[in-house]
Amino acid sequence: MNINEIKIFAKQLRLDALELAFKGGKNGAHLGGGLSTVEIFAVLYGGILNIDPKNPKDENRDRLVVSKGHCVIAYYPALYHKGFLTKEDLDSFETDGSAFHAHALRNIWNGIEFSGGSLSLGISFAVGQALACKKKGLTNRVYVIVGDGECDEGLVWESAMAASQYMLNNLTVIVDCNGLQYDGKTADVMNNAPLSERFRAFGFDSCDVDGHDCSLLIEALSKKSDKPICVVAHTVKGKGVSFMENRREWHHHVLTEEQYKQAVEEVTGNDRIE
Repeated sequence: MNINEIKIFAKQLRLDALELAFKGGKNGAHLGGGLSTVEIFAVLYGGILNIDPKNPKDENRDRLVVSKGHCVIAYYPALYHKGFLTKEDLDSFETDGSAFHAHALRNIWNGIEFSGGSLSLGISFAVGQALACKKKGLTNRVYVIVGDGECDEGLVWESAMAASQYMLNNLTVIVDCNGLQYDGKTADVMNNAPLSERFRAFGFDSCDVDGHDCSLLIEALSKKSDKPICVVAHTVKGKGVSFMENRREWHHHVLTEEQYKQAVEEVTGNDRIE
C-alpha cells in the first residue's frame, strides 16, 4: 500500500463527502461522524480489504460491516471509487426513490454487507459472519466499524463476549472514537473509556491509534492475532472542517453554499502530501 496514494484517497473521500452532504440540501447529512471515519475507509478500501467488485459474492471475500450507520457520506464514495457504485448512484443520495439513504441498505452487489441504522446490531451480525466463515474454514477476515457512543449499547459487549468465547481470530472491530454522540460528549453521557482496556478484558487483542494517521491505521488493520482484534481509532468529529470539528450540532446538519465553499477550501488546503 502506497501511503501517499492513501492520503490522496482520503482527501478525495473528504471532498466527496462534503459534496454529497451539500447536494443533500435541506435533508442534511451526518457530517460529523462521516468526516471522522474518512481515513478508516481510505485505508480499508485502499488496500486492506480483499474484495472484488467483479465478483462481489465471492464466499472468501473479506466482509466490512458498518455498524455505525452515521457515516455513509464517507462510505458511499469509498464504494464508488472501488467500483461497487456508479456516479449515478452517488448523485441519487437522499433523493426520492433512491436506494442510497442516510443509512446504508444491504446489497452485496453494491458491496454493502449490512443495513445500518439500529446501533449495535452490526457488531453482532459481524460476529455471526466471522463465526460462519471460521466454521467453513475460509481464510477471509470480517471487519466491523462501531462508534464510541454506540459502545453504550449492551449488545456490543454481548457480541464481544461471543467473539472471545468462539475464538474469532478472523474478526477486527474498529471503534471510531471521536468523543461525541448526538446527546453530547461520550464521557458525559456514558463514560466507557478506556475502550481498548475494556475490549482487552473481554478477550480481545486491542490497541489505540490516531484514527487520522493512515500509516498507523495500515499497521493496526494489517495485524493478525490468535484473538479477535479491536482497534480503537481516536478521531475528531467533523475532521478537516474548522467549524465542524468537535461540534455536536454537526452530528446531522444542513450545509449551506457558503459553508460548503469554505469547507472545500479548508480540505483542499489541508495536509500537504509529501
